[in-house]
Amino acid sequence: MQVDVLNIQGQKTGRTIELPEEIFGIEPNDHVLYLSVKQFLAAQRQGTHKVKTRMEVKGASRKLHRQKGTGGSRKGNLRNPLYKGGGSIFGPMPRDYSFKLNRKVKDLAKMSALAYKAKENAIVVIEDITLDTPKTKTFTGVLKALNIADKKALYILPENGENLYLSLRNIPSINGTLLSDMNTYDIVNAQVLVMSESAAKVFTEAEVEETA
Repeated sequence: MQVDVLNIQGQKTGRTIELPEEIFGIEPNDHVLYLSVKQFLAAQRQGTHKVKTRMEVKGASRKLHRQKGTGGSRKGNLRNPLYKGGGSIFGPMPRDYSFKLNRKVKDLAKMSALAYKAKENAIVVIEDITLDTPKTKTFTGVLKALNIADKKALYILPENGENLYLSLRNIPSINGTLLSDMNTYDIVNAQVLVMSESAAKVFTEAEVEETA
């Protein structure tokens, strides 16, 4: 898959990047995409929800009345779940929602997400941006030049660029991430995938190393 490299004015630079078909041209697997997104969202859950059982609520522990001879039903104490203010039955308790996925499944899910973006022509490759100081206004201008200012975008960097990250973190519509930290959920959640030229070259170099 060949993609034009754009400059910060949104114009073609004359350079192109060949994204490997083995990653961006595969047939997406919807089930592994579902599993990967589910795992990511499950890991975000704190799992601190809890209710009090009849052992933990306040109330006397004495039996309300004798077992037999009253004509009424048998009763324990006021902490019985059937009474107002009593404990809860089978309520939520603290737990860990995370679960494991095999590395190959996670890799396939990531490639499937990238393949969907390629099919939708939602991948933009832009020349590397270097900023001397953090400037949100500068990066906002870049997004407008690329005609993606009103879209939810994921900006992928090959390595940590502090000034660039500080420039984009206050823009609600864009999420910046390192190539090594890119995950399936972020890709699926974005409408447009924006890659720096250096980040796009990593895919090409990796493909060359595999075939060598």
